[in-house]
Amino acid sequence: MRVALTVAGSDSGGGAGLQADLKTFSVFYVHGVCAVTGITVQASKIEEVYDLPPSLIKKQIKTLANDLKINSAKTGMLRKSEIIKAVADVLSKYDFPLVADPVILSKSGYELLKEDAIDDFIDFIFPLSSLITPNRYEAEKMSGIKIKSKKDVEKALKILKKKGANSILIKGGHFPNKTDYLYHEGKIFEYRGKNFGGCRHGTGCSFSAAITANLAKGIELKESVRIAKNFIEKAIKYGDKAGKICPVNQISWIAKDAERWRAHEELNFWLNELLEEKIYDLIPEVGTNFAYALPKIFLKDEKDILAIEGRIIKAGKKLRAGEIKFGSSKHLAKAIMKAMEYDENIRCAINLKYDENLIRRAKKIHNVSSYDRQEEPEEIKNKEGKSISWGTEVAIKKAGKVPDLIFHKGDIGKEAMITILGKNPKEVIEKLRKII
Repeated sequence: MRVALTVAGSDSGGGAGLQADLKTFSVFYVHGVCAVTGITVQASKIEEVYDLPPSLIKKQIKTLANDLKINSAKTGMLRKSEIIKAVADVLSKYDFPLVADPVILSKSGYELLKEDAIDDFIDFIFPLSSLITPNRYEAEKMSGIKIKSKKDVEKALKILKKKGANSILIKGGHFPNKTDYLYHEGKIFEYRGKNFGGCRHGTGCSFSAAITANLAKGIELKESVRIAKNFIEKAIKYGDKAGKICPVNQISWIAKDAERWRAHEELNFWLNELLEEKIYDLIPEVGTNFAYALPKIFLKDEKDILAIEGRIIKAGKKLRAGEIKFGSSKHLAKAIMKAMEYDENIRCAINLKYDENLIRRAKKIHNVSSYDRQEEPEEIKNKEGKSISWGTEVAIKKAGKVPDLIFHKGDIGKEAMITILGKNPKEVIEKLRKII
């Protein structure tokens, strides 16, 4: 297994520092090891930093390098000149690629690289590094110029090159266009980004760690940066608040695919259970669908909702179900998406033919609500796909929460319908079983 080393500070809040590095290494299937340079007392902001003795930092690196074949390394917080010199001294004895992330200030403004140590970082770390990854502020501090335009970026890159850096990536998180600029082998390459919301705590650490992980796998530098850019955008987009901090979500790199597989397995199992139930007479003319959405953090549109392609239909005296695929439902998917606006845990639904006996039994054990399609506003009727969202919302507001079952009695050209909602396929099937 490939091995990547991080020489960085510990973030007690788990969002940045070596904790972010190790999480990032793992999602790229690289074994992460660490040499701790300092201990921070932090959650939403840094309260205090304790620097470890340089001799102890050196010993950590030597011990790891002697017992493990390290394929790449990165540096994070190197707070003092003594630490910088010690790290440079020991790393100079090895030939694995090094990514240096010059962490100068925390997001809350705490000094993580002392002002009087910046020159030593340039003199001792730059020459050893395959790549340095400053953000806009860090690039300004080390180049000595203000960066306000693309020309300024190009100028700063060339200055940093003259100061001994081999390749430089000025990260674009603080630029309006979110573009990263890489100076490599005498050329400047642009990695255009996207401007969107999300969580950004630990962005710089995780981005540089992703580059380091890919270098460990033998991927060349430009491609490592491209992969890392894709990774960090997903990590930001699918980040989620943890108390007062909002860390990037490193695992989103693989988590969405894992959730897609998990949802497919779950829906497939309960579809087979459903087909064993006595629901033949409850299949409407348009067919029955059974849909299951990904968790809200991964839910963008109907394409992130599993359903049955072609629905469940009557075939002679038996039922026939199509293949389970993402994006196979429009109508039921819209009901789920509207329900998730009110309760993100309600991710599953099934539609059935309207049956008064079923409604009567349901009212005894479930929270039941309804809407009247004849009351649907003209502007809703005239917009394709808006009716289900409108009706679901009306029923939710009438019930005061997302109900277990919603029904309507149809309209001209519109079949009467029942929808059962639940957290997952198992819960939906159990609700159905109780009323049949």
